[in-house]
Order: sequence, then C-alpha cells, then structure tokens
Amino acid sequence: MAVASSPPSKSIFRSHSPSPSPSSRSSILNSVRVWNGRSGSRLRIVSSGMDLKAKEFLVSGSGTEAVAWFGRERWGWATRRRGGGGSGAVMCSAEGIGRRLERAQPSGAAMVIPERAKVLVLVAMVMCLCNADRVVMSVAIVPLASRYGWSSSFLGIVQSSFLWGYLISSIAGGALADRYGGKRVLACGAAVWSLATLLTPWAANHSTAMLLAVRALFGLAEGVAFPSMSTLLFRWFPGNERASAVGLSMAGFHMGNVISFLASPVILSSIGINGSFAFFASLGFLWLSAWLVGMTNDPRDSPHISQAELRLIQAGKVDLKMENSQLPSVPHLLSKLPAWSCILANIANNWGYFVLLSWLPVYFKTVYNVNLKQAAWFSAVPWGVMALSGYVAGATSDFMIKSGMSVIYVRKMMQTIGFVGPAVSLLCLRFAQSPIAAAVLMTMALSLSSFSQAGYFLNIQDIAPKCAGFLHGITNSAGTLAAIFSTIGAGYFVQWLGSFQAFLTLTAAVYFAIAIFYNLFATSEQVFF
Repeated sequence: MAVASSPPSKSIFRSHSPSPSPSSRSSILNSVRVWNGRSGSRLRIVSSGMDLKAKEFLVSGSGTEAVAWFGRERWGWATRRRGGGGSGAVMCSAEGIGRRLERAQPSGAAMVIPERAKVLVLVAMVMCLCNADRVVMSVAIVPLASRYGWSSSFLGIVQSSFLWGYLISSIAGGALADRYGGKRVLACGAAVWSLATLLTPWAANHSTAMLLAVRALFGLAEGVAFPSMSTLLFRWFPGNERASAVGLSMAGFHMGNVISFLASPVILSSIGINGSFAFFASLGFLWLSAWLVGMTNDPRDSPHISQAELRLIQAGKVDLKMENSQLPSVPHLLSKLPAWSCILANIANNWGYFVLLSWLPVYFKTVYNVNLKQAAWFSAVPWGVMALSGYVAGATSDFMIKSGMSVIYVRKMMQTIGFVGPAVSLLCLRFAQSPIAAAVLMTMALSLSSFSQAGYFLNIQDIAPKCAGFLHGITNSAGTLAAIFSTIGAGYFVQWLGSFQAFLTLTAAVYFAIAIFYNLFATSEQVFF
C-alpha cells in the first residue's frame, strides 16, 4: 500500500498505548506519532499479538525505502507511492515477524470524526428527550391539579402511572435489544413515547382513566430505552471507554431534566399546557429521522467505520450477536448473588431518583412556598450538576481501570459514593432553613447518586455480556416497581404526616442498606455465559 510522503530523514516514534500480550489473538491498535518538523505527519502501528516493550525507536532513510532500529534489531520496509495526500501503509518485518503501519491523515487534513462518537451523540440526544418528556408532566401537573382539583395522593398516582407500562416493557425490551440490536427497539420506543407525550393533555381533558392509560403507554415505550442504550454502547465502545460513554449518555439523560424544567414553565405561560407537550413530542420525531438513517446495531455492520476503529472496538470482545444463542432463564439469573447486587442497587437508585424527579417542584412549592417558575429553577439546577458529575464519574472510572486498579474495586468504590453520598445529603435536608440551602443539599444528593452509573450500571455488562440487555431489563423492572411504591408512598406520607422529611429519611435508610449488600456480593467476573 502507498504512503503520502517519503519517510523523514530522522524521526522519533513514541508509542501511546499499551502493547498486546503475546497470547493475544486479536489485532490491537497502538498509536505511534512521528515528530517531523517539516510535515508533522503521524503514523499508527497495528500489532498482531506481539509484545512491544520499547517505547521509542529511530527511523532513517529516504525515497521509497527506510530502516528502523527497534532496540538492537534492524527493521526495514519498502513503500510504493500513490499520488499526493491521503492514507497508506507499509510493511515491515524483524526476524520474520510481520507488522503493518498505517499512515494517518497528514497535518492540515480535515479531522475525521469516529463513527462511535456519532453514535454517542445520537444516543445522548434520545436519552435527553426520554427524560425531558417525563419532566414535562412533573411541571405541568401543578396547573393540571389546580384545573381538575386533584388531591396530593392522586398526584402520586398520576406521577407513577407511566411506571406501570415501564415495568412491563423493560424485560422484553432488553431481550429484544440483545437479540436484534438496539437500533430498531429504541426507534420504536421513541416513536411511541413521543406520540403519547403529544396525546397527554388531550387525555387529561377527556377523562382520568384515559390520562392514566396514555401515561402507561408512555412508560411502556420508555421502558426499552435503558436496555437498548446499554446494549448499543457495549457493542460500539471498547472496554476502556465504556464508562465515559455511559457517563456522556447519562449526562444527556439528566440534561433532559434541566431543559424541560426550565423550558416547560415558559412554554406553559406562553402557549399553554398543550404547547409544552407538543414541543417535546416534535423533537422526538425529528430525532427519529436522523436515527433511522445514520445508525447501525453493530459496528461491524456500519458502512462508514474504518478498519482501525473497528479493530479498536472489537479488541478482546466476545461475539455478542445472539442469533444462534439462547437467553438464560429468569430463575437462573435470580439464583446468583452478583445478579441480586445489581438488581437491589437499581431498586435503591430508582427509589430515590423518582421521588426527587416527581416531587421536587411540589416540594419547593409546598415547603418553601415558591412559585412555579422559581420551583423549576430550584429543581433544574441539581439535574444540571448531576449531568456533569455523571461524566466525571465515568471518566474517573475509566482512568482508574487503565491505571491498573481492579474492575470490581472501581465498581464498588463508585457505587458506595453513589449511595452513601445521597443518603447523608437527604438526612441533612431536615436542617435546611431556606430554599437555597435545600437546593444545595438536593444537588449534592443527585450529583453523588450519578456515580452509580459507573457502579452497578456497568457491572451488569461485566457479569453478563451476552445477555446484558435482558438482565438490565430485569433490574429495571425491579427498580421500576420500587419507584412506583416510592412515588405513590411519598404522596401518602405528605398527606398523612404533612412533611416530606420522614419519607426522605426512609429513602436514606434504603441507600445505606443496599450499599452494604452490593459491597459484599458484587463481582466483575463473568457469571452468565
């Protein structure tokens, strides 16, 4: 293959990624930079299973031939020129061992965006819409309750109604995503939940039963989002980038809270309740048009991905295509304590998350008597910080694993922060004397809870890589059931005791108990094959 320019007369190569072990069967990509004052060109070296111990070596030569000294060994190659610019490759060998060097784009060429980055953007966008569509109801429920005379206990029923459908679809959505990939499953889900969002104000005006049915349909469609996201990201990202990819996707999810909490009151006051639901529904249909054109279930099916990026993604992975595989039975999945550690972690996470998601605006209005727009601001700030902290947790987790820490040590550390931190923050909330102080504590609780994304959420893929969507669906269903109880229970606690704090104390106890269980029984070893 050709190279764009002659090798520099004297350049130093430095390797930027760890060398593969001799036993590795898959091709590992090792980035190598050429320091050349004239052209500033770069090279990448693809190693096929041989240990590279030296971190730099010298290249000399001119024309179409060059020689490299790797330690004390002499390496040589010949090149054939193929016009100007572009990419190319050379073959080199040392004592009979082959190497292929791929020439990257020279300096000044247009930057090529990796395909997995495009996938990540689309996934983060749909997760943003997934949560934004939920939050519209949390904001609109205040004027809706005033219009229709709903009690506090009925507010909890309305808020939890979307979880009824969510409970049913998580397991089926996860199984479908494992077998057929997340593209179609997530596309169908987004189309249906956008339609349900559009119909919500019409259903509220029609009858209470119709409202609950439409919200249940909304939840039925949204139940496929997390299992599909988990399956897609595992297929599209290498292991040492997965926590960051999840962190960025979940940052999009949490930013949906911020956008919807801030935009919904403005839209409500400008064009009414119908306008706010119609606005977010239209964004869902717009996303769907881009998703169907620019996305594939698996990187191996993408017509645009480079071979170098594909090798990087596939290195060390098992084949996750399920066409000829059978999903494990639910009793088998439930027979393992590591699976229960993930299930219970999801229960605790959803319990606290949905209480705060559903009741924050009502909390600030009833406890501190702030108006709807102020309550939206106090409610939005914690989710914005949570979006940032979730990415920080993912990037930190990847860094720690790359640095040599064991995977399970990192998972348990992140999960402990994700549960103990929110528990302490909620207990301290009883001492808040102003809405600002309460918002600070709520922000701490939510931002620290996002560390769970680098804990149990990724741990599901560790223990069950081939059926992670199915297991994720089971954990999601259990977490959704807990969220239904917590959302309705919060309403009854407020009506019964006249205070939110008792229920927040109960939530803190749930966090503490399950943090202990997770640290005792979680593992990063593959449990289900």
